[in-house]
Amino acid sequence: MLKKQTLILALATLLTTSLHAQNHVSVNGSVLDTLQLNEVVINSSYADGKTPLTTSEMNRDKLQEIKLLPSLPYQLELEPSVVVSGENGMVGATSFRIRGVDATRINVNINGITLNDPESQSVFWYNIPNLGGMAQSIQLQRGVGASNGGSASFGGAMSLQTFTVAPKAYGQADIAYGSFNTKQYGVTVGTGRTKSGLSFDLAYNGLNSDGFIRNGKSDQQSLFFTGGWYGKRSLLKAVFILGHQKTGITWDGASAEDLDQDPTYNGVGAYYDEFGKVHYYDNETDNYNQRHYQLYYSFRPSNRWTLNAAFDYTHGDGYYEQYKDNKKPGSYYGLISLSSTSKSDFVHRKKMNNNGYTGLLSANYQTDRFSITFGDTYLYYDGWHFGNLIWAQDDLSLDGVNPLEISAKTPYEWYRNRGQKHDNTAFLKLNYDFSKRFNMYANMQVRYIDYTLSGMDDSFDSIPYHQNYLFFNPKIGGNFQINPQNRLYFVVGMVNREPTRSDIKDAIENGETIKPETMIDLELGYGLEKTNFTLQGNLYAMLYKDQLTPSGDLSSTGYALMENVDKSYRIGIELVAGYQFTKWFSLDGNITLSQNKILNYTFTDFNDGDSTLTTYTKNTNLSFSPNIVGAAIATFKPFEGAKLQIIGKYVGKQYCDNTSREVYALDPYFLLNMRAIYEFKLKSSGYVRFSLAVNNLTNHHYRLNAWVGDWADDYSSETTYYYYHSRAYLQQPGINFMAGVSIGF
Repeated sequence: MLKKQTLILALATLLTTSLHAQNHVSVNGSVLDTLQLNEVVINSSYADGKTPLTTSEMNRDKLQEIKLLPSLPYQLELEPSVVVSGENGMVGATSFRIRGVDATRINVNINGITLNDPESQSVFWYNIPNLGGMAQSIQLQRGVGASNGGSASFGGAMSLQTFTVAPKAYGQADIAYGSFNTKQYGVTVGTGRTKSGLSFDLAYNGLNSDGFIRNGKSDQQSLFFTGGWYGKRSLLKAVFILGHQKTGITWDGASAEDLDQDPTYNGVGAYYDEFGKVHYYDNETDNYNQRHYQLYYSFRPSNRWTLNAAFDYTHGDGYYEQYKDNKKPGSYYGLISLSSTSKSDFVHRKKMNNNGYTGLLSANYQTDRFSITFGDTYLYYDGWHFGNLIWAQDDLSLDGVNPLEISAKTPYEWYRNRGQKHDNTAFLKLNYDFSKRFNMYANMQVRYIDYTLSGMDDSFDSIPYHQNYLFFNPKIGGNFQINPQNRLYFVVGMVNREPTRSDIKDAIENGETIKPETMIDLELGYGLEKTNFTLQGNLYAMLYKDQLTPSGDLSSTGYALMENVDKSYRIGIELVAGYQFTKWFSLDGNITLSQNKILNYTFTDFNDGDSTLTTYTKNTNLSFSPNIVGAAIATFKPFEGAKLQIIGKYVGKQYCDNTSREVYALDPYFLLNMRAIYEFKLKSSGYVRFSLAVNNLTNHHYRLNAWVGDWADDYSSETTYYYYHSRAYLQQPGINFMAGVSIGF
C-alpha cells in the first residue's frame, strides 16, 4: 500500500506541483530591500533575489491561514525536505528536521538575532507558543544559510521577521477548539503608523490541552509587543516576547508491547505502593519561562548606506519535576537514610537559570551593480544548572544522625554547575552584477567561541571543561537569469560547528573526546516561473567530516545522545512544482530523493539473548534521514472566500541509530489531511474567518521513536552477559481535528 502511495505522490509532484506555488516559494527567496526602513529592520540573515541559496518562504497571509496548527514545526511541515515529529502529537514538545538535519544544526533567528539556546543549540518551540502568529514572514534556507551569528547553520537556517509596520490600525481575535480538549485563544491589535511616525503591535496567545497521551497536558502562554518610531531616514524599534509553558513530561516513549495495549500509555511518574499496585505522580512536568527584550536602530545617512544596530537580552528560568521510585538516596543524592530501608521514593526538580546578551552591528552599501554588508555579532551566555530534592518518603541526613528538613520551601540542593559562552561572529557579504543576467555572491564568516563548564553534575561527576574554537565559514555562488522565466544558480559553502553541552558532558562521563564537525555544501538549482506554472529543481551534496549524529539513545533530560562519525554525506535532489489549472483549482507539491550515508561505520550486533557479539564495518544510513520525503496539496476554491485543501505527506523509512539494523527501523508513513477556510467580509471593512483542520484522515496509527539502544544483562555470573535490543516509541495520534473562528478589522 505504501509503495502505491509513494508512486502516486511522486508522479503527482513531478508532473504538476509546487508547494505554496508562485506566491510563497522561490529558488532565491523574496526580495527584501535594506533601504526600505519601514519594511525591514535587520535583514542580512534573509536571502534576497540575488542570493543563490535554496529557500522557501511563507508570508503573513499564509501564516494566518495555518495559525490553527498549534506548533510552528507543524506549520512548516509541508515545506521541502522537512520532517516534523512530536512527543504528544502537535501539542507540547515538537521538532523538525531539514534534509535529516536536526534543530540543533539549524540556525533559527528572529529579526537577525539567534533564537537557538547557546548551550543545547536547540529551539524549544513550546517555550514560546504561536511564534508563527507573531511573524510577518518566515524563510527557510536549506543547506548552508545566511545567518549572522549564533548557532551554526549546519543544515539550514530559519529567519523569522516579526510584524512590520501596518498601514492602518487593525485587530483580530481568535478562538479554536480541537481533539484532546485542546483550546487555543488569542488577540492581536496594532495602531498602524500614526502621523507622528509611531506604531505599536500587541499579540497575546494561549493554548491548553489534555494531550493525546497520558500526562500530555499542556498550558502555554505567549505575549508579543513591539513599538517603533519610523522616520524618513531612521527607525527605532523595540520588541518584547514572553513565553511561559507547563507541560507534562512525554520524552520517555513506551515499548511496542505497552502501546499495543494502550496507545496513550506514558510511564513517567509511575510508582508502586506496598501492595505492588501502580500509581502515577500527577505533577511530572516541564516548566519554563523565556523572555526576549530586543532593541533595533536603523539609519540611512545617504541613499547608498544603511547602518543597523541591535541588542537582545534573553532570560530563561525553569525546572522539570520528576518522581523517583525505589531509589537509593546515597547513589542518587549523596544522602544517608535514617530508616531501616535501603531504598525510598523521592521528588526532585532539575532547574536552570540563564541569561544571554547579544549585540549586532552591521552596515550595508549599495549601488546599482554592487552591494556589501558587513558586521559583527557578539553573544555572552551565563547559565546555571542545579538540582533540588523537594520531597523524600523517609528521613534523610548528611551525617547519618541529624535529619534534613526537605520540602519545596526548604529544598536540598545536590548538584550545581555553570556554563559560560562567548560567541563572536564577524561577517561580510558581497554581491556584484556582472550584467543584467549574471551576478556573483560571496559570504565570509569568522566565528570565535570560548566555552567553559564548571561545577558538578547530577551524578556527582566534576565537569571541568574549557575550549576555544575558531571557525572560518565561507560561501560563494552565482545566479544566471537565462530569460525572464528561467534561472540557474549555484553555491559552494563550508561551515563548522562546535559540540553542545550535552555532547561534551556525555563525552566527559565516558572518558571520550568530542570533536567539532565540518560540512562542505554544494548546491545547483534551476527555477522556471510562468503565469500558471512553476518548477524548481535543486541538486545538493552535503559532505561531512566528524559529523555529530544521534546514536539513538537519550539522556535523562530527553536530549539525543550524539556520536562523531568520521566521514558521511547527504546527497539528493529536491523538486518543487505547481500548476494553476483554473481559478478554482490548483495542485502544489514537492519531493526530495536522497542518499544519507556513513562511510565505514563500525558497530556490534547480536541476536536477543546471545552472549557473544559480532563486529561489522560497513556503509550505513544516517539516523533519522529518510531517502524520500514528499508533500502534495490539491486546492479548491469553489466560491469567493472559500478554500478547501486535501494534503498528503509521505516520509520514507528511517533508522533510529546509525547501524541500519532492521530491528531499529521506523516504518514509512503516509498522512492524509484536510484544511478548509471560509472568510466573509463585514460591512465595517472587517471579516470573519472560519477554519477547520482534520489531520490523519485515514486514522493511520504510526510511531516515531523516543530512543533505542543495546543493553547487556548478567543473569548467571559476573562474567557472562546476555545482550538485548531496546526500543521505545512515540505513538502518534489517529484522526484528530482543530476548528476555529477569527474576527478582525
